[in-house]
Amino acid sequence: MTREETALYALDALKKAGADKAACRVTCGRKDEFNVEANKFSLMRTLFNDEMSLKVIKEGRKGVTIINKLDKDSVDRAAMDCVALAASAVPDEAEDIAEKAVNKNFDQGIGGADMDTLFKRSRDYIEQVKDEYPKIVMESMVTDFKGANTFYVNSNGVEFRNNREFYSVSTMFSAKDGEKSSSFNGHGSRLKSLSKPLIDIDMHRTLLSESEKSLDARMVEGKFTGKVIVTPACDDMIWQTLFGCFLSDYSMVQGTSRWKDALGTKVAGEKLTMRAAPLHPEIVAAERFTADGFESADTDIIRDGVLRSFALSLYGSRKTGKPRALNTAFGKIEVAAGTTSLEEMIRGVDKGILLNRFSGASPGPGGDISGVAKNSFLIENGAVTSALKETMISFNIVDVLGRITAISSERCLNGYTVLPWCCFDGVTISGK
Repeated sequence: MTREETALYALDALKKAGADKAACRVTCGRKDEFNVEANKFSLMRTLFNDEMSLKVIKEGRKGVTIINKLDKDSVDRAAMDCVALAASAVPDEAEDIAEKAVNKNFDQGIGGADMDTLFKRSRDYIEQVKDEYPKIVMESMVTDFKGANTFYVNSNGVEFRNNREFYSVSTMFSAKDGEKSSSFNGHGSRLKSLSKPLIDIDMHRTLLSESEKSLDARMVEGKFTGKVIVTPACDDMIWQTLFGCFLSDYSMVQGTSRWKDALGTKVAGEKLTMRAAPLHPEIVAAERFTADGFESADTDIIRDGVLRSFALSLYGSRKTGKPRALNTAFGKIEVAAGTTSLEEMIRGVDKGILLNRFSGASPGPGGDISGVAKNSFLIENGAVTSALKETMISFNIVDVLGRITAISSERCLNGYTVLPWCCFDGVTISGK
């Protein structure tokens, strides 16, 4: 059966097994991949991934099953199992599926894989790193082409199809010079084409150069409160943490979010506009419809400092009574550019840190967070000076949003996010 025939067969099987409402998603995917370890090619492989996810609601109870065998017997067993799981679940009136909408086909294809060019670009990257950054050890590198066809259908008559293709590159590296070595670092990019050398895209050169500079790192003397410039490479510290801890289903349903009653109010400095933007032209092969069965649209989360939307799924919305987000691509973030150049931003810092990586736990409900600044640099008197080691930073993530002093006019485009450099004040920085 084709993926469409398989999904429709599964939907019918769920109905025959007693489902009140049902949904099915079938994805047939392929990945062609090169691996590099210690600066040498170590593996070339092709992986196939066929997957079906089933969801059923029966008398307000939900059952979910995922399988990777798509023959009729496997689908029949999965349908029976899914309904049985629902029968043993706790009733929850918030469970539902998307209502009927306009059925659509989405095509994010790029013409298929060009593995010869991908190999050449990967080989050239390794050679350029050796030549231009001789102290870098490329511990691992994965370059690949991914293609997937997905068909979603539910018992309300929703049907979505999506074909998507893209290249990606992911690296992990460190610098070494004799007995000295830097902390590991890494970077990932998603690409529509291979028209540019991999080393020239987004922050690759910057991070390689900074790793070499990190060989001569020192600790900050004492403890002080200063500014931290968060680079696009450190997207998880602020932006992903906000989604996970203050905007998502879990924090909103549990009632632990400090923002649970803040919709329409100011939660950040007016310089900040942040969107979940899977349809942004610089974000590659992102979501076109949600797991709930809704067509995706870009949505403002914070605009001019005001909270405009939570990151709630259909379930989270029904459970909390708050509006549903227009997409669930909460890793595909765009932060609006500011009016200050990065050079000007650095000149405006008397004492602080240029932060590339943060190692720490997620904040508690209050927003307090602390951890170690990695692959980062001290800023003194408006200039980036020495690399840092084992320097602690601590702050309240909700509070520092109100102390954004500048957002850069430059932005990094890595295919996943569109992010500027952002300067936050009032961060506690601790050394020896």
